[in-house]
Amino acid sequence: MLNRFMQMRLRDLIILAIILFALPLFLNNPFHYDLATQMAIIAATVVGLNLLVGFAGQISLGHAGFFGLGAYFTGIMTSSYGWSSVPALVVGAIAVGIIAWIVGRPILRLKGHYLSMATLAVGFIIAIILNNERALTGGPDGMPVPAFTVFGWELSPFGSYNLLGMELNGSEAWYLFAALVLLVAVWLAQNLIDSPIGRALRSVHGSEVAARVVGVDTARYKSLVFVVSAIYASAMGSLYAHFQGFITPAVAGFDFSILFITMVVLGGMGSTMGVILGAVVLKLLPQVLADFQELETVMFGAILMLTMIFMPKGLLPTIQMAVGKRMKKKAGGQA
Repeated sequence: MLNRFMQMRLRDLIILAIILFALPLFLNNPFHYDLATQMAIIAATVVGLNLLVGFAGQISLGHAGFFGLGAYFTGIMTSSYGWSSVPALVVGAIAVGIIAWIVGRPILRLKGHYLSMATLAVGFIIAIILNNERALTGGPDGMPVPAFTVFGWELSPFGSYNLLGMELNGSEAWYLFAALVLLVAVWLAQNLIDSPIGRALRSVHGSEVAARVVGVDTARYKSLVFVVSAIYASAMGSLYAHFQGFITPAVAGFDFSILFITMVVLGGMGSTMGVILGAVVLKLLPQVLADFQELETVMFGAILMLTMIFMPKGLLPTIQMAVGKRMKKKAGGQA
């Protein structure tokens, strides 16, 4: 059973890799590449959030706060103190992880809407601090962020690169880098899910009382997954800052937090590939609905509402169930 489960995970990862590296065949201009890069970075963020929400069953309505902290830590350290991008990203992720551990210990004792309100408050506090600390963050006006650098090699949307004999512009290079990061993020998440920690998280989601009865330290595991999801958000926030080249406190705002949690719910909680699909759909919908002008927001909300009414388990799990039922029916008819 375990081997079959691991084979399914490997199959999903291979399918995702094929899609990501075949996608450039359908991307026609820098705008398409930039949109695809944003999708990959945000998808990696919600893969981490799904560990908390989908597998551990703990809600977070302020996760953009950690995303924003990672973005600003990298922006400040690279632009004001001359740090290289990778050390800034790593140290920022560690710092955000420590903050998440300190904050998570008390608030994760709460349940239901009390937990939702507590995480929402954390997000608001971070956004307010980023807005008010003008000397460091530039306040509401934001701040520029240098290009991403690794060992002196600079990755810029405006650069030109040679990869294995292929000439790439900056947008293409950034997309390939973001696609690789997403694959690594999914691989790490799948390994965590398949580990004893992942089984402990699923037991916490099922019933905390039952989990405690069989010896699971529920407080420890909830804090651990909260920290892991915050580190995901921080690291992706750092990459997002470098890619955009300019950030404002909006990256830590309520809108981003709601976008992240909606992607998880829409795609399918507890489904790694599902939340990636949710990220893609929610990033593409505004582009598809742009021609409707003032009706865009209404149609966007209506589509989300109808999807959740008729697909309450999320897009991918619902599709998988429908395909499974059809295959069983076809097999039964042949028998």
